[in-house]
Amino acid sequence: GKKSLRQKVVDELKHYYNGFHLLWIDTKVAARMVWRLLHGQVLTRRERRRLLRTCADLFRLVPFLVFVIVPFMEFLLPVFLKLFPEMLPSTFETESKKEEKQKKKLNAKLELAKFLRETIAEMAKRNKADTG
Repeated sequence: GKKSLRQKVVDELKHYYNGFHLLWIDTKVAARMVWRLLHGQVLTRRERRRLLRTCADLFRLVPFLVFVIVPFMEFLLPVFLKLFPEMLPSTFETESKKEEKQKKKLNAKLELAKFLRETIAEMAKRNKADTG
């Protein structure tokens, strides 16, 4: 059924707490990676991507904190998220948003594969006509 207002507020607070907690963990791991980089070690591709994502999340945190700190500005957050969908740090995304993003990426990859398949078929026809 429907959740009460109190339950919705508690759920939102849990969501923000978990998001900040995950961001803190990512920041600690990223700091260790930067330390390793400064001491001449090389990062793997996966570590480099995680470091870049964490740095981007920290830069996204600044405008997000304005919404959290300024009273009643959190009511404008959905409007700004519609205008700027990548504004939230990745640790604050819900599962439905992650799934939606994955579906969009998959559709884009499928469209690209379809285009490439058609292009290869057209090139094969052209080569067959040239040799024939």
